[in-house]
Amino acid sequence: MANRILDKTAIADDICRFIIEAPKIAKKRKAGNFVIVRANEYAERIPLTIVDSDIERGSITLIVQSVGKSTRLLNSFCAGDELADVIGPLGHPTLIESFGTVVCVGGGVGTAEILPIARASRASDNQVISIIGARTKNRLILEDEMRETSDELHIVTDDGSYERQGLVVDPLSDLIVQGIDIDVVYAIGPMPMMRAVAELTEPYNIKTLVSLNPVMIDGTGMCGGCRVVIDGKTRFACVDGPEFDAHQVDFDTLIRRNRAYAQEEKVSLERFENEQVARFEGLV
Repeated sequence: MANRILDKTAIADDICRFIIEAPKIAKKRKAGNFVIVRANEYAERIPLTIVDSDIERGSITLIVQSVGKSTRLLNSFCAGDELADVIGPLGHPTLIESFGTVVCVGGGVGTAEILPIARASRASDNQVISIIGARTKNRLILEDEMRETSDELHIVTDDGSYERQGLVVDPLSDLIVQGIDIDVVYAIGPMPMMRAVAELTEPYNIKTLVSLNPVMIDGTGMCGGCRVVIDGKTRFACVDGPEFDAHQVDFDTLIRRNRAYAQEEKVSLERFENEQVARFEGLV
């Protein structure tokens, strides 16, 4: 059976971890790679970062937050179910070198994407300082894994329900003000968060990389849906990225494009939820 879900665990509110049978992908994947997943033959293709892999087991780990119809559908699957498509590994691997001191910033489910980068950075003899955040404690993920792979871990929550109240840029700003010699910052999370990190580090000329997750369909550069503007030039996140120099990203254009289908996505989600309720009540 291909693309079988070997294990599924709820790790936070609306966030699930999947272990998926994918031996060929597990052998090739590197930090920063992603896959295109289609839950069933009628589902939308969605890009998901490969969080981890197990070559011996022939599996990859994905973490999915329910934010729209496609992710809610995926999170309704259980261990033993089979996904229609899992294609990858895609995208350029993260630039990992022995830089010195790297800061890994993960916001929300972006922590799942920053974890493999933190691990790879640690394996390359860097000092790893990590900052992870969530809106509330119930949405914070992978704290133990990030603590294990980091020399120093800072945690923030928007509402102050756990550790420091604030945004992920607050501890980063403190580190810069304290004069910590930071060689590279990796930041992955909501678009406004990545823009805020970029705006914070640019005056200090700190190399900063972000992973972009625009509308993406095929993951091969053919559809053009994931085009982004980098240093005034059009690039495609799926084949040229997904990581780019944060100081060259046109965030305004990217945020506008990501909101282009907001109304259609809302209608699709409402229709899906109504169908789910109807099935539960035995009406269809």
